[in-house]
Amino acid sequence: MLTFFRLQPLTAAITLAFSSTLAIAHSEQQDEPTLQLAPIVVTAQNEYTEANGLMIHADPKQPIQPIPASDGAAYLKSIAGFNSINSGGTNGDITFRGLFGSRIKVLTDGSENLGACPSRMDAPTSYISPESYDRITVIKGPQTVAYANTGSAATVMFERDVPRFDADKPYQGQASVVIGSFGRIDHNVDVAVGNDHFYSRLNANRSKSNSYQDGDGKTVPSAWEKWNADLTLGWTPDTDTHVELKAGKSDGEAEYAGRSMDGAKFARESLGLGYTQENLGQYFKKLEAQIDYSFNDHVMDNFSLREFTPSGGMSMPMSSNVSRKTINARLAGTYDWHKLSIKSGVDHQYNQHASRSGMGNSYIDAGRSKDMQFQSSGIFTEISYPLHPQYQLVTGIRADHIEVKDLREASKISGYNTKLAKTLPSGFIRLESENSDATLKSYVGLGYVERMPDYWELFSPVHGNAGSSNTFNGVNPEKTTQLDLGLQYEQGALRGWTSIYAGVIQDYILMSYHQHAMGSMSHGISAGAKNVDARIAGAEAGLAYQFTDRILADASLAYAWGENHSEHSALAQIAPLEGRFNLRYVADRYSLGAYLRAVAKQNRIAYHQGNIVGYDLAESKRFSTLSFNASYRLNSSVDLSVGIDNVLNKTYAEHLNKAGNAGFGYASEEQFNSIGRNYWTRLSMKF
Repeated sequence: MLTFFRLQPLTAAITLAFSSTLAIAHSEQQDEPTLQLAPIVVTAQNEYTEANGLMIHADPKQPIQPIPASDGAAYLKSIAGFNSINSGGTNGDITFRGLFGSRIKVLTDGSENLGACPSRMDAPTSYISPESYDRITVIKGPQTVAYANTGSAATVMFERDVPRFDADKPYQGQASVVIGSFGRIDHNVDVAVGNDHFYSRLNANRSKSNSYQDGDGKTVPSAWEKWNADLTLGWTPDTDTHVELKAGKSDGEAEYAGRSMDGAKFARESLGLGYTQENLGQYFKKLEAQIDYSFNDHVMDNFSLREFTPSGGMSMPMSSNVSRKTINARLAGTYDWHKLSIKSGVDHQYNQHASRSGMGNSYIDAGRSKDMQFQSSGIFTEISYPLHPQYQLVTGIRADHIEVKDLREASKISGYNTKLAKTLPSGFIRLESENSDATLKSYVGLGYVERMPDYWELFSPVHGNAGSSNTFNGVNPEKTTQLDLGLQYEQGALRGWTSIYAGVIQDYILMSYHQHAMGSMSHGISAGAKNVDARIAGAEAGLAYQFTDRILADASLAYAWGENHSEHSALAQIAPLEGRFNLRYVADRYSLGAYLRAVAKQNRIAYHQGNIVGYDLAESKRFSTLSFNASYRLNSSVDLSVGIDNVLNKTYAEHLNKAGNAGFGYASEEQFNSIGRNYWTRLSMKF
């Protein structure tokens, strides 16, 4: 288990702070003529939106049900349309509208950290502790071109704000402790000190859990322990200038019921420098520049976190150590000229992947072998223009030049082509409208993006398209054309929204799992990549009604549909129709909530097809879970939240859960179940 960063002192500090705050609670209450409303536990997409519903904003510092998220994927599942491919208790890999991987652009403070595992055991969201950020923004579909290698499904941004201080209070922060079933305990601290010109901010957290039990009381290997620490130093010499230096480290380990190896190390190091200058002239409103470096060092093995059992073609204790070095750079300017607003810029990304392996821990003495080098340079422009007081036109265009090199010695010896170079365009146009009294808002947008195959699609499969020499030379870039529409309505006690999409994907990169002459994965089959043409469509919708001043109900639905048009079959690894219903009672100091999640069966599957992490095994069964939550505001600074997830202790498996590993006693292609009844409590304090 981890020994480097236990954060035990953090427990004592949080406890002392809570005790001190509670001790003065009574006197505070006497001085306060009114009380703030009780905090509400987040259970579904009820956060505020932008661009008439196209962009969603969430506050990750709020309590959330099910039990507060241990990583980015666990939090995003609370937003309609998102799901996760689960291997165990943490570090799932997100899907959005049935799409996966680099089709979803995930950014932290404007930078991308890609992870290193060839089977995405350390997906980008694995390195994200949501509560360390102030805001999460989701842009649905290909409706922005402002970031490198634009995501075709969605762009997700985890962002931190610049802290502001009062003259008589040179500090601010938030701390929380979560305690739950199965040994779950989390500590989170976010503290900043400074003045008008300088500040420093520390985000630190630790999360730990034992393996959980499903509804039948069966233990599912899923324990984890992880920590993150990020330090930011800022300089604000005047109200228009901001310079920021940040550095971070993290590590962790995780057991996986659905893999033949566990994650023994998830080390991250990062360093970044950012500069922002506003109001440079009459038309030049803002200049942004940043450069970020990250290094991921990931170890997976079959012996340190589990009892070694020969399985999956591994007859000896083995370990694999992979790494990725990434550099992101970006320069962007915002210009306002009469009614026209223009954001334009350039960006660059360089990343290099390496690996080493061996019996036991022998890899430590081996040199790292570089296998991939990737770099892209892009230029973009986004423009918005008000056509009418009720209509706004937003459009953007981008071009990326991308070069990928295959550095494997075996490829050179075989005489394969070892360099791919592509210049790929993307763009969108969107009309946003709002009626005169702002009760009805809508948007309609058309987007196009070409996506270079990522590391996992170029290097992890055994082969590419039929007739290709190897995978690196065997898959083509994807080309996605998608129509997005949305509607928001709010009047009186009623609020509703919907987002609808339909798309055509040429050269969709699909993984097909079967026996190969060389290479193997779980259950004796491995992935081959191929391009197919696909069709996608679906919608997310929500409705909320305020029955009284204290009683509120809301519901949401999410449905994704996909077709492999080339083979006239279903597109694989798409989560089924899902509905969420929430009933709340909110008083001055406390709130009570009941949350029902209902998931339909998925009968549209493509057997043994999917992505680099998972594939369809069988049609899934429908299920529903009922959860309760409550919160209480102890005073203006301290909140207490409690929850019971899966109250009825249902036994179920998510459609996207991986098959359990044979080494844990699972039958061939038997999915592991999700967590049973789970109790938790969260105490948080702002200061």
